Amino acid sequence: MRNFGGIVLVLGILAFFYASSRLDDVEPLAQGLSVSEALKQPAGRWQMARYGSAGVAGFGLLMLLFPKGR
Repeated sequence: MRNFGGIVLVLGILAFFYASSRLDDVEPLAQGLSVSEALKQPAGRWQMARYGSAGVAGFGLLMLLFPKGR
Protein backbone atom coordinates (compact mmCIF):
# COMPACT_ATOMS: atom_id res chain seq x y z
CA MET A 1 0.00 0.00 0.00
CA ARG A 2 2.95 2.29 0.50
CA ASN A 3 3.80 2.16 -3.22
CA PHE A 4 0.16 2.77 -4.10
CA GLY A 5 0.10 5.80 -1.78
CA GLY A 6 3.21 7.23 -3.39
CA ILE A 7 1.81 6.81 -6.88
CA VAL A 8 -1.53 8.38 -5.91
CA LEU A 9 0.28 11.27 -4.21
CA VAL A 10 2.40 12.00 -7.27
CA LEU A 11 -0.59 11.75 -9.62
CA GLY A 12 -2.62 14.06 -7.41
CA ILE A 13 0.15 16.66 -7.33
CA LEU A 14 0.63 16.50 -11.09
CA ALA A 15 -3.10 16.81 -11.70
CA PHE A 16 -3.25 19.79 -9.31
CA PHE A 17 -0.55 21.64 -11.23
CA TYR A 18 -2.13 20.75 -14.58
CA ALA A 19 -5.54 22.03 -13.47
CA SER A 20 -3.92 25.18 -12.08
CA SER A 21 -2.21 25.89 -15.38
CA ARG A 22 -5.46 25.33 -17.29
CA LEU A 23 -7.30 27.59 -14.84
CA ASP A 24 -4.97 30.45 -15.79
CA ASP A 25 -6.09 30.16 -19.43
CA VAL A 26 -9.84 30.63 -18.86
CA GLU A 27 -11.93 33.59 -17.77
CA PRO A 28 -12.37 33.97 -14.00
CA LEU A 29 -15.70 33.12 -12.41
CA ALA A 30 -18.20 35.81 -11.51
CA GLN A 31 -18.80 36.37 -7.81
CA GLY A 32 -21.90 34.96 -6.15
CA LEU A 33 -22.40 31.85 -8.28
CA SER A 34 -23.63 28.65 -6.74
CA VAL A 35 -21.63 25.47 -7.19
CA SER A 36 -23.99 24.08 -9.83
CA GLU A 37 -23.84 27.34 -11.80
CA ALA A 38 -20.05 27.47 -11.52
CA LEU A 39 -19.68 23.92 -12.85
CA LYS A 40 -21.37 24.98 -16.09
CA GLN A 41 -18.40 27.23 -16.88
CA PRO A 42 -14.87 26.06 -17.74
CA ALA A 43 -13.25 27.95 -14.86
CA GLY A 44 -15.58 26.27 -12.38
CA ARG A 45 -14.79 22.83 -13.73
CA TRP A 46 -11.03 23.43 -13.53
CA GLN A 47 -11.40 24.82 -10.03
CA MET A 48 -13.25 21.68 -8.94
CA ALA A 49 -10.57 19.57 -10.66
CA ARG A 50 -8.00 21.36 -8.53
CA TYR A 51 -9.91 20.61 -5.34
CA GLY A 52 -10.43 16.99 -6.37
CA SER A 53 -6.78 16.45 -7.23
CA ALA A 54 -5.73 18.02 -3.91
CA GLY A 55 -8.04 15.52 -2.19
CA VAL A 56 -6.50 12.65 -4.15
CA ALA A 57 -3.01 13.84 -3.19
CA GLY A 58 -4.10 14.01 0.45
CA PHE A 59 -5.43 10.46 0.28
CA GLY A 60 -2.14 9.35 -1.26
CA LEU A 61 -0.24 11.01 1.57
CA LEU A 62 -2.34 9.18 4.14
CA MET A 63 -1.77 5.86 2.37
CA LEU A 64 1.94 6.62 2.22
CA LEU A 65 2.22 7.44 5.93
CA PHE A 66 -0.22 4.83 7.30
CA PRO A 67 -0.22 1.91 4.85
CA LYS A 68 -1.69 -0.66 7.27
CA GLY A 69 -3.83 1.62 9.41
CA ARG A 70 -3.31 2.13 13.11
